[in-house]
Amino acid sequence: MPLHITKVAFGVTSLDHLAERLRQRGEAGPVFLTTRYLPKRHMEIVGGGSLYWIIKHMLVARSPILRFGEAEGGRVAIHIDPALVLTEGRPKRAHQGWRYLEAADAPADLGAGMVAGDAIPPALLGKLAALGLI
Repeated sequence: MPLHITKVAFGVTSLDHLAERLRQRGEAGPVFLTTRYLPKRHMEIVGGGSLYWIIKHMLVARSPILRFGEAEGGRVAIHIDPALVLTEGRPKRAHQGWRYLEAADAPADLGAGMVAGDAIPPALLGKLAALGLI
């Protein structure tokens, strides 16, 4: 099973905002994020892993990770597919940088024609999670 990573979509206010940012970056060339260090478990990630985006304390979408490369200043580039795959909303605390996410703990992708929040609205899901009910 592939390994995934999570990352806060810093400065992003909604899923549409994130999709627009990735689309704009994709027009200028390959889409990638930079990090200081290559993940120690990068070989597990490249075999089908994704970057799961956290917006307002919820995992809401993922971007498949294509490869790792070099970036300016000795940093590492995480190349991602700019097309977002919507997932079931899942509460996730914010953190700095990225964190590993095991495949068994990753939220499921939404089916065709579904939109985020079809089952439970994200705001309600977040409140239920805060109360420890889910």
